[in-house]
Amino acid sequence: MKPGGGAEGELGGEGEREPLNPEAADTLGVSPTYREFVRHSYLELMGANQHSLHALNWRRLYLSRAKLKASSRTSALLSGFAMVAMVEVQLEKYDYPRGLLIAFSACTTVLVAVHLFALMVSTCILPNIEAVSNIHNLNSVNESPHERMHRYIELAWGFSTALGIFLFLTEVVLICWVKFMPVGRGGWDATVASTVIMVPVGVVFVVFALHFYRSLVSHKTDRHQQELEELSKIKYQLDGEATAVQTV
Repeated sequence: MKPGGGAEGELGGEGEREPLNPEAADTLGVSPTYREFVRHSYLELMGANQHSLHALNWRRLYLSRAKLKASSRTSALLSGFAMVAMVEVQLEKYDYPRGLLIAFSACTTVLVAVHLFALMVSTCILPNIEAVSNIHNLNSVNESPHERMHRYIELAWGFSTALGIFLFLTEVVLICWVKFMPVGRGGWDATVASTVIMVPVGVVFVVFALHFYRSLVSHKTDRHQQELEELSKIKYQLDGEATAVQTV
C-alpha cells in the first residue's frame, strides 16, 4: 500500500458522497470534478431560461403599452369629433323621421360612451406601465399591472379600434341624412350617395376586422405552441441536468 493511500481513498469517498467545495478544492490543490462542471452548466441553463422568461414578459408589457397608447389617441380623436358633430349639426324646421332622430342620438351617445370608456382604461393603466417600462431592470417587469389588467387592456383596444370605428362610420351616414334631408331632392340624392359609398366601406371594414382577428388568433396560437415546445425542451434539459447532478 502506498503512503497516504488510505487518505486518498477517504478523500475519494467523500468526493463521491457530497459535492466538492471549490474553496476546499483550491486549498487542497484538487482540480474541479465533473460534479462542478455539471452544476455550472445547470446554473447557466437556469439563468438563460430566466432571461428568456423576462424577455417574454417585457414583450407583453411593450405590446400592452402600445395598445393603450393607440386606443387613447383614437378614442380622444373620434369622441371629440362625435361631440362636435352633435353640437354643430343644426336641425332644420323639417319633419324628420322619428327613427332617424332616435338612431342619430343613440349612435352618438354610444359612440362617445365607448370611446370614453377606452380612454378611461388607458388613462388609468398606462401611467403604471410607463413607470415600469422606464426602469432599466429586468426584474421590474413583475411590478407592472399589464398581466392582471390584460382583459381590460384588450377590451379598451377592441372598443377603440373595432367597435368605435364602426360606430363612427355609422355616425357619418346619419349626419349626412340629418344635414341634407331638409334641402330637397338634391339633399335626398346626397344622402343616398353617402349611404351607397359608406355601405361597401363598412363591409370592407368588417371583413378586414374579422380577417385580422382570425390572423391574430392564429398567430397567438402558433406562438403559444412554440412556447410550450420550448418549455418542454427546457424542462427536459433541466430534468437531465438535475439527474446528472444527483447521480454524479
